[in-house]
Amino acid sequence: MGKRIKPKIIIGSWVFLGVIGILFITLGLSSFMYNLVMTNSHTNFKMFFTITGILLVLISVKISIRSIINAVKNNKPNGNIGKEELNKMIYKDRMLSKGPKIVAIGGGTGLSILLRGLKEYTSNITAIVTVADDGGGSGILREDLGMLPPGDIRSCILALANTEPTMEKILQYRFKEGSLKGQNFGNLFIAAMNEIYGSFELAIKETSNVLAVTGKVLPMTLDDVTLYAVLENGDIVAGESNIPLKNKEASSKIDRIYMKPEITYPLAEAVEAVKEADIIVLGPGSLYTSVIPNLLVNDMSDYICESNATKVYIPNVMTQPGETDDYTVFDHVEAILKHGCKDLLDYIIVNVEKIPEETLEKYKEDGSKPVILTEEDEKKLKKLNIKVIKDNLIEVKKDYIRHDSLKASEIIFNLSKEKQR
Repeated sequence: MGKRIKPKIIIGSWVFLGVIGILFITLGLSSFMYNLVMTNSHTNFKMFFTITGILLVLISVKISIRSIINAVKNNKPNGNIGKEELNKMIYKDRMLSKGPKIVAIGGGTGLSILLRGLKEYTSNITAIVTVADDGGGSGILREDLGMLPPGDIRSCILALANTEPTMEKILQYRFKEGSLKGQNFGNLFIAAMNEIYGSFELAIKETSNVLAVTGKVLPMTLDDVTLYAVLENGDIVAGESNIPLKNKEASSKIDRIYMKPEITYPLAEAVEAVKEADIIVLGPGSLYTSVIPNLLVNDMSDYICESNATKVYIPNVMTQPGETDDYTVFDHVEAILKHGCKDLLDYIIVNVEKIPEETLEKYKEDGSKPVILTEEDEKKLKKLNIKVIKDNLIEVKKDYIRHDSLKASEIIFNLSKEKQR
């Protein structure tokens, strides 16, 4: 995040505001009673100083208390807090609040991993998350309760949450027996909030408040949508969970995807965030079932294209069987532009780190392989005026290949600094 300035005082600038307030009160009250009794010529002037001073002190106290509460809430420390530790917590909270406005668009594991890195650089994050999921526990809740699928939303909320490890384990817990077998407790929690507040949007906001989320998590739309894929052989596959399965059976690539109903609306908050963003990030995540569905919501693609933000795409590190088989980097970009607009992207962040062979073996069994950036890809991207950022971006945990969220987030943060110059 660049060179850090060592914080020297706990409450910095608002102390100065409080001092100014006290000075104003002093000026206002000096000989105030005398002038009030003897003459009214200066009363209005002195009353102005007094009232202004009181207001400044109140604002100073309010800001300082809010900052301390936010710092403690967001860090959830155990035991007593030392002055130096509290100082650092408040300083970090203030620095993050001044970070770039980042809108991250996608869904699934890829987006949630990125969000964990982004919150170390800024608290001005808006995650716009797909709600086209119709499989697994989310699909069951969607069918039984008539609510939007909570799975991807839950993952992103937890990624941005500042909560105890035990609480996160509880919300990530998946039941192994009984009628709830396969259900995730976090999904059930959101379902309960949805019942309580009678609105999926409110349920997400209140869940975010309970878990002290950094930034905002928003569904791509509040409409109940179904995803369809048109394959190159002419077949049409209905349902997000069916697309990779049926596509793999047909051995035919995806030509395009669309949603029903055809008229869907983005949230006003999502549109506002896109318009005000410094950086808009697409991905990482499943190309056709997590990233592109967000572009299909009415006018969302146009809002992104018209935004003054820097637009960045992060393709997956590995191909996804039944969805992006044999896709190179450019194939991913081409699909994005096909469903969006030709000027949708400014940058693409690509992994060039070699993946250990022993790790790749597991993926090869499933038909997955690394997404390659070829020389031809680079030439095509250059013609489209899309700049390529290449770096070592992988992290392997328990034989699973993921993006290094901190490394990717650092690149995104540096792009925002370049924009501000």
